[in-house]
Amino acid sequence: MRSSRDRLLHPWRRRLTLRRLARTPRPAAVLFVCNGNICRSPYAAALARKLLPANVSIESSGFVGPGRPVPAEAALVAAERGLDLSAHRSRLIAPDSLRGADLVLVMDQAQYHRVLDLRRSLTGRVVLLGDVDPKPISQRLVVDPVNQPIEVFRSTYDRIDRCVRALAVLWTEGGGTQPQG
Repeated sequence: MRSSRDRLLHPWRRRLTLRRLARTPRPAAVLFVCNGNICRSPYAAALARKLLPANVSIESSGFVGPGRPVPAEAALVAAERGLDLSAHRSRLIAPDSLRGADLVLVMDQAQYHRVLDLRRSLTGRVVLLGDVDPKPISQRLVVDPVNQPIEVFRSTYDRIDRCVRALAVLWTEGGGTQPQG
């Protein structure tokens, strides 16, 4: 049921999200958040650092387990795509990082609500990354590949690639003033 609803509402959510982001200045500080900060958010942050101007501060964090490295599969798939995650260690989401973030990108609805529970003033500045996916989707969440086969990492990173690239187009080519898609 939920996946059918997500699939049907995705074009509308995507347009709404991109229009809202296009009406605001390009963020100076972006925070990517996932549960453990070892698979999805560090990869998304690394890709965003590669695609966005150097003056945009890009960080990642999570809700559990600080100090952990990325799984071997995450490092391998990232390396296949020209990104080095070998030095990454998971970080807990901190009040300072939330306070300084112009935009927080999360991987699922539970994280969306947890971020807002931590800092209600971020209302309007928290976005589900999957909502900007230019392809049709079956679910809003960006699947957590932890403890999954390497194919799941590739599929998840394919999706993150599409979403982060869509944001990069919005903030560079679109200048943050026109919706893309």
